[in-house]
Amino acid sequence: MADTEWEARVKGLLKAELKRHNVSYAQLVDKLADIGVVDSEPNIRNKLSRGKFTAVFMLQCLEAVGVKELRLS
Repeated sequence: MADTEWEARVKGLLKAELKRHNVSYAQLVDKLADIGVVDSEPNIRNKLSRGKFTAVFMLQCLEAVGVKELRLS
């Protein structure tokens, strides 16, 4: 797969988990702050829109919204 395909897959995974847990971007900002991660809603929106973010950011988001398991397929 090309990098753009990987980026689309990762973006889709994270967006799906946010939707599954009924978490908006604004709520994600608050949940990230609760675990000590400071970010703004526009910045998060841009990261997810582009699909370019670090593995650390993805894990922080998953932890913040309470994801315990992640299915890749």
